[in-house]
Formats: sequence, structure tokens, C-alpha cells
Amino acid sequence: MRFLLALIGLAAVVLIILLATGMVTLHGTAGTLPTVKVEGGKAPEVTANVATVTTGTTNVTVPTVQINKPGEAPPANSVAPK
Repeated sequence: MRFLLALIGLAAVVLIILLATGMVTLHGTAGTLPTVKVEGGKAPEVTANVATVTTGTTNVTVPTVQINKPGEAPPANSVAPK
């Protein structure tokens, strides 16, 4: 394994030396991206059965709570504690 890594490293060093001295020159042309053509299509159809929510109002009598501190007289329309 070490021998293989050493051989690859030596080849890389030789290639760099050859490029630096001008004994090897590399020429290339710029590439282009592929063209992509999108044609028509159809979005998927989705049906959903959902619950319905109805809102309304009702008249409800809500009891009121009154707090009397010790030493205060209770109001005239209150019920005395047992």
C-alpha cells in the first residue's frame, strides 16, 4: 500500500516538474453546460375531504363573583355563607 502511494506521489511530482519546465503543455477548450428543455406538463390533482367548522352565538347567563374583604358588609342581594 505504501509503495502504491509513493508511486502515485512520484508520478505527481514528475508531472509538476514537466509542466514547470515547459516540456509538457496542456491545452483545453472551455466546455458548456448541457441545455435542458422543459415542455408542458400537468400538476398533480389532489382531492381532500376535510371537516367543516360552524360558528355561532348563544345567549348564556354567566354568574358573577364578588369578593368581600373581612370587615366589609356583604351586598344586599348576596347569599350569606353557611
